[in-house]
Amino acid sequence: MVESEIFCLHGGLSPSIETLDNIRNFDRVQEVPHEGPMCDLLWSDPDDRCGWGISPRGAGYTFGQDISEQFNHSNSLKLIARAHQLVMDGYNWAHEQKVVTIFSAPNYCYRCGNMASILEVDDCRNHTFIQFEPAPRRGEPDVTRRTPDYFL
Repeated sequence: MVESEIFCLHGGLSPSIETLDNIRNFDRVQEVPHEGPMCDLLWSDPDDRCGWGISPRGAGYTFGQDISEQFNHSNSLKLIARAHQLVMDGYNWAHEQKVVTIFSAPNYCYRCGNMASILEVDDCRNHTFIQFEPAPRRGEPDVTRRTPDYFL
């Protein structure tokens, strides 16, 4: 949590979790299970469709704007900041700027050509994205911007 307003996590939301207190009550020192709320927090992704959906990743869920709005409202949050999904500009807004994906690995696996970013939050809770250009693999002259099919 950042200033009780920004919920930061790896993946996304879970149909089993309605409040931050639900998460606080987890035993988080464990192997990641193949299903359930702990798995969902790591692997779920925002989606353009409403409600919950089956994740194409095979773990977690997709969640729509209605889900993120309800979670933010129930927990007095302004933003959900998440990380694990490749986005070409290093960050990507979703759900009317209530969810942001921040990807910090430039030129992921030396083949995607994506930028990376970090989110900086100041004392007044204003935020700025700092972006990093993709770098070529040592010995290669250029970076090719290409998203492999398995990241879509």
